[in-house]
Amino acid sequence: MNSLNFVLLFLLILALILSLFKIGARAKWAKNIRFFIVILGLAFFGYWFFQKSFSNFLEKSMSIQVINRVNQPLDIYAIKVIDKDQNKFLTKHLGKVRTNHYQIDYFVMSNSNEFWVAAYNIKNKLVYFSQHSVQNKEEDQKIEVRTFLNQSQKLSDIAEKVIEKNKLENVNQSIFVSLTLLVLFLNVVLLTRKK
Repeated sequence: MNSLNFVLLFLLILALILSLFKIGARAKWAKNIRFFIVILGLAFFGYWFFQKSFSNFLEKSMSIQVINRVNQPLDIYAIKVIDKDQNKFLTKHLGKVRTNHYQIDYFVMSNSNEFWVAAYNIKNKLVYFSQHSVQNKEEDQKIEVRTFLNQSQKLSDIAEKVIEKNKLENVNQSIFVSLTLLVLFLNVVLLTRKK
């Protein structure tokens, strides 16, 4: 996603530069290229928003249902452990879950047999960490957070680093997406304005 977004941002900036050609044969050629780039950008973001707006249910996946039973909202993450030795993890942010509410997410567990659940309180402090081994990869998992628990300090430190890396990647991605949408908007306005 990030590499495609970067390429699209570069193309949209190129389209802005091409908007400087206003007269002659180059102007028609530049307008056609700009039009193609804008259509490509609109199609890319249309597909991306469509994909993000639907449930992420996957075939042959295991659902993880996390229920918050403590008396404060928790910010919950699920981490699929692919390879601990090579630091390969897949992190999913389940979101802020209120008391006596739950959140569900899905993992394809074909290349893993373990996942972790980590929860942060309102002060952004890790208050819950649990490690779960998966015996039957087709059986859905239900985890209830009843108390503040840390099953392993060493693994929870790794989980915190993985979550921080995931947060940083999400911030970088949101910056690039916002910038790309802004440049796309500028291109659409320049293409559709009347002389």
